[in-house]
Order: sequence, then structure tokens, then C-alpha cells
Amino acid sequence: MKKFVEIIFKYIFLLCACLSVLAVVSICIFIFKNGIPAINEIGPKSFVLGREWKPMQGKFGIFPMIVSSIYVTAGAIAIGGPIGVLTAIFMAYYCPKGLYKVIKPMVNLLASVPSIIYGFFFLVAVVPVMQRLTGTGGKGMLTASILLGLMILPTVINTAEASVNAVPTQYYEGALALGATKEQSIFKTVLPAASSGVLSGIILGIGRAIGETMAVIMVIGNQPVLPNSVLSGVRTLTGNIVIEMAYASGLHRGALIGTAVVLFVLIMIINLCFSAVTRKKA
Repeated sequence: MKKFVEIIFKYIFLLCACLSVLAVVSICIFIFKNGIPAINEIGPKSFVLGREWKPMQGKFGIFPMIVSSIYVTAGAIAIGGPIGVLTAIFMAYYCPKGLYKVIKPMVNLLASVPSIIYGFFFLVAVVPVMQRLTGTGGKGMLTASILLGLMILPTVINTAEASVNAVPTQYYEGALALGATKEQSIFKTVLPAASSGVLSGIILGIGRAIGETMAVIMVIGNQPVLPNSVLSGVRTLTGNIVIEMAYASGLHRGALIGTAVVLFVLIMIINLCFSAVTRKKA
């Protein structure tokens, strides 16, 4: 009976794994099947490197959205990455148990807040502050980067904390025994040993940041132009799709699906680069 149950669960797990793979493959087939023809019709070079997005005039250049997506994501990682890693180190090595019982649920709560709530909060509370500080409309790359930096914190913190805690305590204690300070033991011994896991958290944060849509739309300005400063109002790839898909048709609709193809490939390239770095460090 026990062996029979094990076989049943084995095939249940196999079915779940197959369904996951099937879902990913189905999405890829749909996106590429509907997006590639439009890209070919527009011209791959004109589509990817074109600097004008004017569908009514037949101009479908998404280069400004590509650059804006990269800049906003880089800004989010620059803000959320260090804060997340340092918070994870604090929780693992410095945080009192009583305080930990408060911080940990709060970090998890940040992950459960809907993205539209983040966007609404920034729209009514942060954008006016940015207006007063910068003398601009308040909506732009910097505001969006701060927003995304906050949104990726739970992912980076939880992954980095788990990676740091997974490092054998002998590493930390051995460094202390050799005369290193607590900070030297953490940053020169424990953190390098946990670098693969920390990088994984950053990769997940990048995926969250570059794929976020609704919250970003509310604070980024949504102008399909190349950014000329961190305060510029711009539009991301995901924002471009969401804003125009409701009324798009024909080649316009195909170009938006083609935008999803470019976004998919961009995320794949980022993941492959970080995977290569992780393997090299290992």
C-alpha cells in the first residue's frame, strides 16, 4: 500500500511539473507566433532601434521603451539591492529576537501588498514631494525607480537572508577566531560564501522590476521618448503594452505583441548573464 501511494504521488508531481512546462511553452508559442510576423513586417532594425512610436503614422520604434526599461530597472536595483542585502545581514546577525519577530512579518507583508496600492501611494504621497524637490511634474524615471526599489525589497531580503543563514557557522566563527572583527567576518567570509544566493535574489528582483506594470504606469509619465535625465517622463515596455493594447488592432496590435517578444528576450539575456556570473563565481 505504501509503495502504491508513493507511485501515485510520483505521477501527481510529474503531472504538475509537466503542466508548468506546458504553460511556459504555450505562452512562448503564442507570443512568438503573433509577434514575429509583425516584427518582420515592420523590419527588425526599425522596430528595435527605431526612436519614434507613432502607431497612427505607421512608426513602431521601441528603442526609447527598451532604454527606459533598462534604466528604471537599474535604478531600482541600485536602490533596493544594497538596502535589501544589508537588511538581510542585519536580520541574520544583528537583530534582537524580539525585534526580528516584528521585522520579519513586516517584510513579508510588503510582498503581499498589491502593486496598485504601491502605485496609488506614490501617486498621492511621493509625486507631490518630487514636484516640490525637483520643480518638475514629479513623474519620471527617478520616482519609478524608487517605487520599484521598494517593491523588490521583500524578494531580495528573504532570498539574501536565507542564503546568509545557509552558510555554515564555522565560516563565521573561524574568521572570528583568526582575529577578524564581526563586520570583517560577515562581509569578507560569510557574504562571499552566500554570493550565489544573493545574486539569485537580485535576479528575482530584476524580474519583478522589469515586469511590473500598473504601479509604474501611475508614476513614470508614460512618454514614449528617450530619457535625457533621471527626472524625464518615459514609458517602459510593459507600460507600452498595457496602455495601448485595449484599442490596438492590425499591425499596431502585432507590434505590441512584438514588444512582448523583445521583453521576453531581454529578460532571458539578463538571466543568462547573471547565471554565467554565478557559475563563474562558483
